[in-house]
Amino acid sequence: MCGIIGYSGFRSAGPVLLEGLLLLEYRGYDSFGIAIDDKKELMALKKVGRISDAGTNAPPFANLTSADSAQKNWHTGIGHTRWATHGPPSDSNAHPHFDCTGKIAIVHNGIIENYHSLKEELIRAGHVFSSDTDSEVIAHLLEDAYFSKDGQNTQVRTVAEAVETVTQQIHGSYAILVIVAGTEEIIGVRWNSPLVLGLGDSEFIFASDMLPIIEYTNRVVYPDDGDIICVTRSGYHIHRKGDGTKAPEQYPVTILTLSPQQVKKGGYPHYMLKEIYEEPEVLYQAVHSLTPDTIPQALMNAEYITVVACGTSYHAGMIFAHMFEANTGKLARLEIGSEFKYAHSPVHGVLLTISQSGETADTVAAVRRGACFNIESVAITNVLGSSITREATHTLLMHAGPEISVAATKSFIAQLGVLLQIVNCSSGKLFEEELSHVHKAIVPILSLSFDAAVDICVHAEHMFYIGRGVFYPVMMEGALKLKEISYIHAEAYAAGELKHGPFALLSTKTPVIAVCLPGSTYAVMTGNLKEVKARGSPLIVLGDPHAPELMELADCIIPIKHEGTMTDIFTTSVALQLLAYHVASRLGRDIDKPRNLAKSVTVE
Repeated sequence: MCGIIGYSGFRSAGPVLLEGLLLLEYRGYDSFGIAIDDKKELMALKKVGRISDAGTNAPPFANLTSADSAQKNWHTGIGHTRWATHGPPSDSNAHPHFDCTGKIAIVHNGIIENYHSLKEELIRAGHVFSSDTDSEVIAHLLEDAYFSKDGQNTQVRTVAEAVETVTQQIHGSYAILVIVAGTEEIIGVRWNSPLVLGLGDSEFIFASDMLPIIEYTNRVVYPDDGDIICVTRSGYHIHRKGDGTKAPEQYPVTILTLSPQQVKKGGYPHYMLKEIYEEPEVLYQAVHSLTPDTIPQALMNAEYITVVACGTSYHAGMIFAHMFEANTGKLARLEIGSEFKYAHSPVHGVLLTISQSGETADTVAAVRRGACFNIESVAITNVLGSSITREATHTLLMHAGPEISVAATKSFIAQLGVLLQIVNCSSGKLFEEELSHVHKAIVPILSLSFDAAVDICVHAEHMFYIGRGVFYPVMMEGALKLKEISYIHAEAYAAGELKHGPFALLSTKTPVIAVCLPGSTYAVMTGNLKEVKARGSPLIVLGDPHAPELMELADCIIPIKHEGTMTDIFTTSVALQLLAYHVASRLGRDIDKPRNLAKSVTVE
């Protein structure tokens, strides 16, 4: 879940690397660092904390971003922003990591599963480690593979050959960039971890995703697992492990449609708020990108669908499964991605996987497990060229554009747009009219005042979110958003389940948020609200502000106009996102980069 970047070209590498790390910081922000080849030795700077806090022009990085740095042959380098897995955040655990000679530097995203045994062997051989990370073993293994053992540090093979040797020794997931002093070369390799190569004019940029690349070029190559990519200032080639060198023309060049302006805040105080305000357009694009002809026929004809996802995507999958079964008469089984590979039951029907980044390790693993059963898979993702698009049989894109804030908002709405359009098409277009205009219903939600609800929430340590039917998973996602960015403990329950234990926790200090809209569950839901109110809990209700029963029970009503189940799913979801945002803002939280979290979970 870390972010890595590499640059080789005519520009000064320092500013490119540091500005790129700012854009990758959503992937991890415990520490950061860069290493640059100045043709004689490697210069490295690394620091615990966030690059956005330190600033790219602050010591000790100022000399690498100065106006004269371009005159010092600093044209090749690598960088890293970390989300800690092995070893706490510290200067010594920050990347890049080095071999004993100081001539080899690496940055790594992923986990080396057999690092402990490798480290013990390397220590016995005389290697000295300076960090607690699993990644450092890569640098020391490269030292043994690249240099001879005659004590003269004589080069005996190419860097690419050394990297290939090391990939045969390590097990796990990895995207690795390597530089060696004096070579002005970057070697990249990936296995079950994202890596993109941007192709500029006389310059090349590696990155974990396209965000640092689009400032310089819209042409990218997505390497396959096992590919070893060799980049110099004059060109690149790709070496397939065990298969020899591949010519660049064997890899299709993807033209990105993103612009640098799309990854800027545009005057908003936080990316999260900007991304919520983009949701009407995003939803329109997601819904109208699909027709019965563009949805894979395997999915349209399936009598049984296995849905696999994690986190926010799992909640979207729950909503889909409820609506799919209710409106098609077909079956949908839902699985948490991190548990799916441990399930003993075989995979049936069609496998539908959901991952915003397309790199979620557990979800990608689910596609591979499905392939073992010869099951067709359909991936819903936001990133063309991501790992899941290359593993799945079919891909449906969300068209949400880049999402920078760690907490998913517009990507969730885009996922729902795609998923509920699948329901619509599979049910004989029962919701065609409603979905064609649903994006318009979100617009009034964006201008609502949440002050009264925020006043209740900011003093709470614990909160409950309750709903019935399809609004139970909607409330699960609402509770997750509040937890992620406000750090208030919130749990969601199907409203009827409160009586089965959680009632013991209700008090005047435990607010309850409920969605209560007209429909088959309205009467029983109002009964649940009366039970909550009898325990003294402050009650925030998403519903009709003029409904007498809600006016009597609620301490605060967030007005939601009932326009149909599909529309209500979207309007309540957006309202809950905004409530979480405003609570976190009132509490002064770091909204775009909540503690301990990263945007894309690329390790199991």
